[in-house]
Amino acid sequence: MIAELLAAGLMTCAAPDTTVTLDAVTVTGKQRRDYEMRSSQATVQISREFLQQNLAGSLMQTLEGIPGVKAMAIGSGQSKPTIRGLGFNRLAVTEDGIKHEGQQWGDDHGLEIDQFAIDRAEVIKGPAALLFGSDAIGGVLALYTNHIPTKPFSGGVQLFGRTNNEQLGISAKVEGRKGAWFYRANATLIDYADYRVPTDSIQYYSYWIRLKDGRLRNTAGSERDGSVMLGYAGYNFHTDLRVSDSYSKSGFFANAHGLEVRLSDIDYDHSRRDIDLPYQWVNHLKVLSHTTWRNEATSVELNLAYQNNLREERSEPVSHGYMPKPDNSLERRFNKSTYTANASLRHTLGNHELRAGINGEWQHNRRGGWGFIIPDFETGSAGIFAMDRYTVADNLIVNAGVRYDLAQTHIRSYNDWFTTPVDGRDTYQQRSSDMRRHFNSFTWSAGVNYSTGLWVMKANVGKSFRVPIPKELGADGINYHIFRYERGNNGLDPEESYQIDAAISWGNDALEIQVEPYLNYFPNYIYLSPTAQYVEGLQLYHYTQARVLRWGLETEMTWHITPRWEASAQGEYLYARQQSGEKKGYTLPFSTPWSADGTLKYRFDLKSDGFVSLNAHIVGRQDEIVPPEKPTDGHWTLNIAAGKAFPIGSTMLRVALHADNLLNQRYYDHTSYYRLIDVPEPGRNFSMMVGVEF
Repeated sequence: MIAELLAAGLMTCAAPDTTVTLDAVTVTGKQRRDYEMRSSQATVQISREFLQQNLAGSLMQTLEGIPGVKAMAIGSGQSKPTIRGLGFNRLAVTEDGIKHEGQQWGDDHGLEIDQFAIDRAEVIKGPAALLFGSDAIGGVLALYTNHIPTKPFSGGVQLFGRTNNEQLGISAKVEGRKGAWFYRANATLIDYADYRVPTDSIQYYSYWIRLKDGRLRNTAGSERDGSVMLGYAGYNFHTDLRVSDSYSKSGFFANAHGLEVRLSDIDYDHSRRDIDLPYQWVNHLKVLSHTTWRNEATSVELNLAYQNNLREERSEPVSHGYMPKPDNSLERRFNKSTYTANASLRHTLGNHELRAGINGEWQHNRRGGWGFIIPDFETGSAGIFAMDRYTVADNLIVNAGVRYDLAQTHIRSYNDWFTTPVDGRDTYQQRSSDMRRHFNSFTWSAGVNYSTGLWVMKANVGKSFRVPIPKELGADGINYHIFRYERGNNGLDPEESYQIDAAISWGNDALEIQVEPYLNYFPNYIYLSPTAQYVEGLQLYHYTQARVLRWGLETEMTWHITPRWEASAQGEYLYARQQSGEKKGYTLPFSTPWSADGTLKYRFDLKSDGFVSLNAHIVGRQDEIVPPEKPTDGHWTLNIAAGKAFPIGSTMLRVALHADNLLNQRYYDHTSYYRLIDVPEPGRNFSMMVGVEF
């Protein structure tokens, strides 16, 4: 099975016993059919070659071409993932089976993961709480960095750069195996400057702000990643220990941090590579242990992990409201420690593949600084699940499972460090009260896979849940980087979701087609609702719940015109409507508009998979909004990509080239918070990656 997954590359649809050529590998239709029959949910496998050939400014920008997957850009060096319009704590990002736990509630907080250390990835679309727990209500991005080396010594070096933000980077790895023992080590260094947008000015609350050379001042940054792994891979027993550390520092667009920046003494235009106030830095330490034991019928797996996420946001001290001018630049500090343990058992009994497991997690988060947004908290959760996958026949497989979860959240009280006059008295106002909440949930899932002739069909139905996070329960403060005042709701109930997913694919030697429709109903969807009120000069958003209906689909079509020429088209559409609450009849804030892609590809070297492709990316106008949100015009961009591998003796030289937004179109991303202050998306960008593998 592992060999099949590694060979699968980026999978879409296929027919039995046909051959399909993908970006980086060639697999047979039967292998693809076998993979499609493994799960009743819509899933996509991504190979390391795909990650290299589609390298962008961040991991999620690299994966953004996959239908249903989007990147919420954060400046030029980071981004957040969304699947079918759901992100933040509705999407679980896992690394080698462990959920990645940072401060993912923040719009401007990216993934603290080295994309160059990833061997392969898998995207699971739709609810996956049965196996992964609360945060997988919208899907899972599963990353794998535990490839076992086969040679005594091997490695690689990658050099890469981008023109838009003058990014320069290098990533290197070494690995080896001696007998059953193996090791791996990765290191990545990245540095980038302020990025360009195709305009010379923006408007912030009726103020026009000039941009020097079309650059967003103070959006430069840097990243430093490193990891080491030591493992033992025997015939029945495997264990490994991996330690990784990811550090990044990035500036916030200076003019987006309040109009007070006009009075700053900082010369933001002095250098496009400086990182001045305001900025954020984050360090994520992860220690992960993975152990498995197996025989012909049974396998046991144990994952243990410790994570520490330390983040600081620093800004020039400015007086706001009744808050006096602070004596330092530390606006916010978050220190989060997470302990995770997962154990699972898989057993084959005749035509049944039985699986059971237990998950546990404990989080401890402490805040600091003169700015308040979320309180200190501790959360604990535990879940147990069981499922059965029954092979009725070679072309018909059914599965079903159940799960039960318990969770508790303890939010600490917090009072302002300064006084506010209330009824004639100076009072240290309380922003968060001491609160304990307990939650429990029963969830289930069932699905079917069926293939006949050139068709593969599958469907999945289930119930998922999500525990409200401390920010949703206890937020009460200004989020300057996103231009709003946010207020929590301590009466929120756990979020539930009922969803039906389906996937239908057909293909022969010349044509492949896949359609993935889905229907999603939330009895109590939690979201941050915009209001017409203003607090301390910023628009007030508050957390509320409503019944929400969502449905949509993704579709792909690939035409193999000749062995060298290939044309493909893909598109996606999402509809969302609130069925109750104060915004009944409206969609959800920042809903994803429809989009489509058309690509023409020419393979000039079939042996090394050398190619050049031309892509048109089209995004529709988004008129479905939640007042006072504003519509966003549609746009289209033209993009070019090329890649080739050159075997040189025992080494392999790989080159990948990209030209994004080739025509330098000025456009806005409806999901970007920078859109609120008239900041368009990045302009024309050329990128290049040169890698040597030995």
